[in-house]
Amino acid sequence: MRIAVNSRFLLKGKLEGIGWFTHEIIRRVVLNHPEHQFIFFFDRQPDPQFIYAPNVEVVVLQPPARHPILWMIWFEVSVRFALKKYKADCFISTDGFLSLGSRIPTLLVIHDLAFEHYPEHLPNKFRWYLSYFGRKFAQRANRIVAVSEYTRQDIHSTYGISPDRIDVVYNGANPLYQPLPFEQKQQIRQKYADGSEYFVFAGALHPRKNILNLLKAFALFKKRQRSQMKLLIIGRFAWESEAIRKALENHPFKGDVIRYEYMQVEELSQVIGSAYGLTFVSLFEGFGIPVLEALQCGIPGIVSQTSSLPEVAGNTALYVNPESPEDIAEKMCSFYKDEHLRQQLAASCAQQAARFSWDQSAQGFYDSLIRMMELA
Repeated sequence: MRIAVNSRFLLKGKLEGIGWFTHEIIRRVVLNHPEHQFIFFFDRQPDPQFIYAPNVEVVVLQPPARHPILWMIWFEVSVRFALKKYKADCFISTDGFLSLGSRIPTLLVIHDLAFEHYPEHLPNKFRWYLSYFGRKFAQRANRIVAVSEYTRQDIHSTYGISPDRIDVVYNGANPLYQPLPFEQKQQIRQKYADGSEYFVFAGALHPRKNILNLLKAFALFKKRQRSQMKLLIIGRFAWESEAIRKALENHPFKGDVIRYEYMQVEELSQVIGSAYGLTFVSLFEGFGIPVLEALQCGIPGIVSQTSSLPEVAGNTALYVNPESPEDIAEKMCSFYKDEHLRQQLAASCAQQAARFSWDQSAQGFYDSLIRMMELA
């Protein structure tokens, strides 16, 4: 087969959720199936690390697609005509977008429908685009991959698409996320948290990640506990982040809240692996990769009881109502005061993490592609 792939999120040094999924899944599919030819559609010159094997052909399509109007041009003009020109048998799109005008069988990955449930958390231009096209993309796709069972059911209930057309393919985590020896943890704490224990959050900073309530909860925790505990917040400021900036600047325990910019996986894996616990209290997630990354490190967490997060965290976390800073603070106190409880949660991390692997997910993804082609 000649398999075209939307590769525009493969950006050197800037891989986040969609980019990591694309990289880990597609790399394995390419390497495992040299009998197929892959045509990678980029919207700028790619880094050589993303040209995985000789059976990959690179096509750079203009314009760079980083704005709703440019998205429409890229998918409906550039991609549509490239699919014909390069005689693709099918199209894989891992970012939830596709070409409505193309009739070529398309496998679409939907990571979440947060824009349907929390549209107020998006800038207007993105909100309009996703609210108008999201349903159309899902209905046009020949087959859909969802990154969790929760997302699969959400697509079904929100868009009315039969679950039979949707396959679940979980995320995995980089093998660099692994338990660290005590001495190394001490060194990391010294470097990043002035030698103190710390809770950690990792992810882009925007309203859906619920950073404001996490900061409020941490202030309550600090008032109730005589502790040197820090809170490390790691991630870039994304959209609608001004309130988060102000909350960080004005936090009553500002000296104990430490923010770092985006980290590469080599650094982030050590910071997460040395944490006292993960605090991931998002309002909504399609999967929740930082939870899995913490699990692989043997680090339990305080996690929202909503959306896909219980599916990922299993019995390794204390669950909270993300709308309640009081509940989050109470669970932080329980986590801190009851070391036996924390160790019990940590003991379950390895078993829960073993449910997820990129190798297994890549095979499931390929099976979904073949299933689509058999029914096309």
